[in-house]
Amino acid sequence: MNESATRIAALQMVSGPDVAANLATAERLLADAAAGGAQLAVLPEYFCLMGWKDTDKLAVAEAPGDLATGPIQRCLSQAARRHSLWIVGGTLPMQTGDPARAFNTCTTWAPDGTLAARYDKMHLFSFEQGEERYDEGRVLRPGAAPVALQAGALRVGLSVCYDLRFPELYRALMMPPCDLLCVPSAFTVPTGRAHWELLLRARAVENQCYVIAAAQGGQHATGRRTWGHSLVVDPWGEVIAELAEGEGVVLADVDPARLADVRARLPALKHRRL
Repeated sequence: MNESATRIAALQMVSGPDVAANLATAERLLADAAAGGAQLAVLPEYFCLMGWKDTDKLAVAEAPGDLATGPIQRCLSQAARRHSLWIVGGTLPMQTGDPARAFNTCTTWAPDGTLAARYDKMHLFSFEQGEERYDEGRVLRPGAAPVALQAGALRVGLSVCYDLRFPELYRALMMPPCDLLCVPSAFTVPTGRAHWELLLRARAVENQCYVIAAAQGGQHATGRRTWGHSLVVDPWGEVIAELAEGEGVVLADVDPARLADVRARLPALKHRRL
């Protein structure tokens, strides 16, 4: 690894309806990522719960910042501290004050175990194809603002799954420019097959930065199947690491020299007019 580079890890899971079992898997994969030299690790959307029905997430929704009675946030905080790791904690259901609605929240944890950032997913997914139907708006409330943070040497922009289809969000995250955009996801198979890699590479190319996408990937206990293909894209749009399906860790390096070279040769970010 280049001494100035930051090693990152996308963790792919096939989460089920048992929160404790999912947290145990996440802890094991985070340990594997740290052992592989990762300094920042990203978990998939709903790493903590892929339930039987949409309303299952309401029963496990946690209060913001509650490490005493919130096992999901406590797990992330403790793992970050144990492994001296930046953790972009996929998403978890966060309470809104309305028992019928939750936020789909991405929390980021610093290596000392403190909460560094919180992003509530802004765009809510709705899809219908034959018997496959989803409508996140039935139980979720959308977030209101983009979130970026400084995580060690990297400026990191946060997004979640369906956000990927809204380039204006990523443009907002690029003021000032990010080094890395995170996209924890649980893409369906039809949309993943058609658009997953295409959109991730587009976001990397148009923003001239690295993109890391940690996904749910496989056949879940509930019968649902997710697309997987967790990957890392470099600022030129090249996929530099990928895992098609099943649990695992995808490692790659964010190289500041590569970022600088791409932006110097084709200074598109400086050419923006809007």
